[in-house]
Amino acid sequence: MASTMLSLVSAALPLQENHKGKMNLGSSDCSSFLRKEKRNPFMKTKSFGRINMAIAVNTSRFEGVTMAPPDPILGVSEAFRADNSEMKLNLGVGAYRTEELQPYVLNVVKKAENLMLERGENKEYLPIEGLAAFNKVTAELLFGAGNPVIEQQRVATVQGLSGTGSLRLAAALIERYFPGAKVLISSPTWGNHKNIFNDARVPWSEYRYYDPKTVGLDFDGMISDIKAAPEGSFVLLHGCAHNPTGIDPTPEQWEKIADVIQEKNHIPFFDVAYQGFASGSLDADASSVRLFAARGMELLVAQSYSKNLGLYAERIGAINVVCSSADAAARVKSQLKRIARPMYSNPPIHGARIVANVVGDPALFNEWKEEMELMAGRIKNVRQKLFDSLSAKDKCGKDWSFILKQIGMFSFTGLSKVQSENMTNKWHVYMTKDGRISLAGLSLAKCEYLADAIIDSFHCVS
Repeated sequence: MASTMLSLVSAALPLQENHKGKMNLGSSDCSSFLRKEKRNPFMKTKSFGRINMAIAVNTSRFEGVTMAPPDPILGVSEAFRADNSEMKLNLGVGAYRTEELQPYVLNVVKKAENLMLERGENKEYLPIEGLAAFNKVTAELLFGAGNPVIEQQRVATVQGLSGTGSLRLAAALIERYFPGAKVLISSPTWGNHKNIFNDARVPWSEYRYYDPKTVGLDFDGMISDIKAAPEGSFVLLHGCAHNPTGIDPTPEQWEKIADVIQEKNHIPFFDVAYQGFASGSLDADASSVRLFAARGMELLVAQSYSKNLGLYAERIGAINVVCSSADAAARVKSQLKRIARPMYSNPPIHGARIVANVVGDPALFNEWKEEMELMAGRIKNVRQKLFDSLSAKDKCGKDWSFILKQIGMFSFTGLSKVQSENMTNKWHVYMTKDGRISLAGLSLAKCEYLADAIIDSFHCVS
């Protein structure tokens, strides 16, 4: 806003000569101007004798809006880009990279897009619930084709804006139809989970998950906290490749978790962002969800195709609600559509068609599974090389085997905030301050350098 709109009203008004030969403001124009000026909330009028001055002030109706803090993950990438070191590593953002640390577009994605061009498909609006072909294949991918929950039409599937948007739809459903119900979130969890439930005004609390002493799962603490939660709570679970720790329950532990959730009449709520990308097997990575569904439990599952198909920017995912009957599923789906309508109206079509083409075509589907195995395999190789380097270089005898016990693209190093800052300030390794690193941003060639940084930070910084 300009600091001075008018120095004098006379600068904008006609002047008239008075009987003494001096110039005055035209009386009719002046009174008209001042009447208009009084209605302007951004103008203040000061009187100096018989001359009024209209002065603009630096006032905004948005003065009460404070500056938001930078995003802790996206801010890592900004700092990385500003660093000129040749040795710098960006291990903050969870996006797959090649051995050359370059973004990767899957070959099956390119083929699926070529199919879309060949067919000359239009860009008309999708229905609120999304592309029907996508919804069909995504539910089958998650639960398995022929699963009773699908055959009995007990799954309400709605295309969402990747995992984040799908979680947000579910949060709104909880707030609207389960007022006062609490969501239990693992400690720690993906940074955006709390934001989503806060924004939807859904209360949440944490259950113990990570044990810093073992850099493993605090299973007893997890079970105890789930048992202590109010009956009918929603329990947010990571289907596979827990973010940020990379620590998953064993199959036997999943059974016990399901036991407790059933006993307490809780509702399981899965976040599945890495199906097929964690182990390389779509079925293995969906086993936790299928276990709960096989028990006849009602549950929610948010899906994302950002990682396993590399469709980060397409924002393609889904929310699935498994209900006890087809009638209940139909009603739930109608309300999810009702929530989506004023939020974004219709989901985007491009990513949905890619998924439908890849999963729905046997040849492309098999090729996709091969590519996922290659991506998951690269991360496993990097994980092994990092462990080997740490074990060989660390002369203090620390047990680094937890690196190998973790799964997926992330590893929880056990580094403190101060130690993580040393990683960045001294070694140019950019990561989140909770000690999480993304192995997808690491190459085999830089594993030894990273091992040096971790050993120095762990043993020399307290």
